[in-house]
Amino acid sequence: MTFTDLDTSEKLYDVGGERPHDAADTRIDDRLIVKPAGPPPYLSPSSASTFRSCARRWKFRYIDRLPDPAGEAAIAGTFAHRVLELLMEEAGPSRTTDRAREIAREVWPETAEHDDFLALGLDDAEQRRFRWLAWTAIEGLWRLENPAEVEVVANEQKVDTHLGDVPFRGIVDRLEREPGDATGLVVSDYKSGRAPSRRFADARLEQVLLYAAAVEASTGERPKAARLLYLGQCIIETEVTEELITTAVDALGETWTMLNDSVTSETYQASPGPLCGWCPYAGECPEGLAELELRHSSGRIRASAPSLRFVAAAS
Repeated sequence: MTFTDLDTSEKLYDVGGERPHDAADTRIDDRLIVKPAGPPPYLSPSSASTFRSCARRWKFRYIDRLPDPAGEAAIAGTFAHRVLELLMEEAGPSRTTDRAREIAREVWPETAEHDDFLALGLDDAEQRRFRWLAWTAIEGLWRLENPAEVEVVANEQKVDTHLGDVPFRGIVDRLEREPGDATGLVVSDYKSGRAPSRRFADARLEQVLLYAAAVEASTGERPKAARLLYLGQCIIETEVTEELITTAVDALGETWTMLNDSVTSETYQASPGPLCGWCPYAGECPEGLAELELRHSSGRIRASAPSLRFVAAAS
């Protein structure tokens, strides 16, 4: 089956599947390496988020360098990002779904031959479903906007700067101008996972506000707006203000301070909770394993949670 065979009448908008909402938005090429004797060389949005959610998991991933294999949703999300990156480099009139299918077919071998994808061990039917997941995310862009009308400034723009006292790196999916507004710079980030409820929307915007701060620090121009494009679902957007920038950068600084304190003291507190069910290190973490056993015995965890295998192994 190729991407030209896809019947786009079928929709699978829950691209995140059974995984936590953010899982599909984790890039599979995050290669931050931390020396055990010192602090990390920089913070990215993903590493900062990992530390805030669980310092123990951050240690396992970035210091101990234990394997953290990308799941199906994360790989599908990465593939969708790649296709949209190349699509938005085309001239406006060429940004069609037909051209997106062509690009998807052209770059598919990059994913199909990647070790992370091969490690999934998908059979033919599962690979077909994977392609549907990826295509659904890609096609979902047209439900949010007309890509032909976007005035792209840059795609996959790397930012490497200091935000306050924090060395910060990241990749901005898209920088664009508001149509007809030469000063209306906008930071946009694609998301292939499930959109958050209104209650959690502000927390999700922190990432693009940090990107906006990094763009300003690097170029001297403050973006007017920052957007999360939840493919096929909705756009969550905020005006970029001094207050919001300050709040996001201050929170990053607090994370940086706590992280460095943990590295200095070699103390990494575990944060047991529902996400232990999707943590690849739960078998190495006594608190995480205990949390899994408790949730499993009380029926408060999905049977599909992959980390339940650690409970079975410990029985």
